[in-house]
Amino acid sequence: MKNSTTFMQKLIFPFLGKMIYIFLLILCISCNGQVKKDLPNEKISESNTISQGQPKLIKNLGSLNDKGNNVHCSLQDKAGNLWFGTTGDGLFKYDGKLFTQYTTSNGLNHNSVNHILEDKDGKIWIGTSAGLVLYDGKTFVKIQIPFRKNRPDNRYEVWSIMQDKSGKLWFATIDGVYIYDPARRSDSTELRADDKSFNFFKVTDDTSDCIFKMEYILEDNAGNIWFGGRCNIGVFRYDGKTITNLKPNGDDWAWPVLQDKKGNIWFSSWKGAYRYDGRLFEKIEGLSDGPITRIIEDKKGNIWFGGGGRGICSYDGKTITCFSTKDGLINNDVWSILEDRSGVLWVGTRETILHRFDGKTFTNFSE
Repeated sequence: MKNSTTFMQKLIFPFLGKMIYIFLLILCISCNGQVKKDLPNEKISESNTISQGQPKLIKNLGSLNDKGNNVHCSLQDKAGNLWFGTTGDGLFKYDGKLFTQYTTSNGLNHNSVNHILEDKDGKIWIGTSAGLVLYDGKTFVKIQIPFRKNRPDNRYEVWSIMQDKSGKLWFATIDGVYIYDPARRSDSTELRADDKSFNFFKVTDDTSDCIFKMEYILEDNAGNIWFGGRCNIGVFRYDGKTITNLKPNGDDWAWPVLQDKKGNIWFSSWKGAYRYDGRLFEKIEGLSDGPITRIIEDKKGNIWFGGGGRGICSYDGKTITCFSTKDGLINNDVWSILEDRSGVLWVGTRETILHRFDGKTFTNFSE
């Protein structure tokens, strides 16, 4: 009997040991695989920051004391992340679960963000109230545009950024328009904070300080570059050789903001929205009086307007339908509208408030 027991121990215990080892090995591999799957496409150390993020956009800096701050601009990058720039709380990235906040403590040169653009290489360009910042997915680098005038108030504002079909980057600034051409640089040379490879682009011969303050740049399907700002009369169109001054709304200013699927170019101003079909400018009737701060086109071809305290309004070419606080918005003063890949709208307003709108219900994503 003793010999039989010993024989069973020799036979079974090693087998059980092997089974336990295999089970633990499978469990370990499974766990490691899950961790890797959930990691963002950034350096490992940043995953700790993201895991400590918040499910909502947290107002914790300038907007706490200034109700005039906005969720001002937005972007969905190639990886699917949503980016939101604010005028007091820096920059936020939303990965579908959590918001990560980036401020001057993370490398921004200012916590007021005017514009966000992802270039063809996947790098994020950020225009702020203090200039330009480049994010390569790992670090923020402050880029020094060689402004022609020193500003004692440290306002080196970059209002908007556009990359044209050739790859050149255009920057609308407080000191006029500057162009950066990545193709002129060696592949082995990285853009540094002290880089001097920006060229000033003279839009007009007017030498007044105000006239240089271009705020929006748009390239149309034909390759024309459009410029506009609140210091200008009308807008400017550059066809590669000649600059032409056009007037969508008389002697008032306008922002060139969108070319729709039909080829129409849209302009916004404090007096409303205007559509240009290549021959004539037409003011869109049916919108209440007040500024238009944002115009986008959704996947279905509807045009959306924001601003002027009216909330957001949809235009299908015939009918205008508006949604406001009576429909669930917390603030009607809209400054940012983004349609994500799923067709959901993200609406940014004054008081640094962010909403998600599925066509029926507004969900607040800020606190």
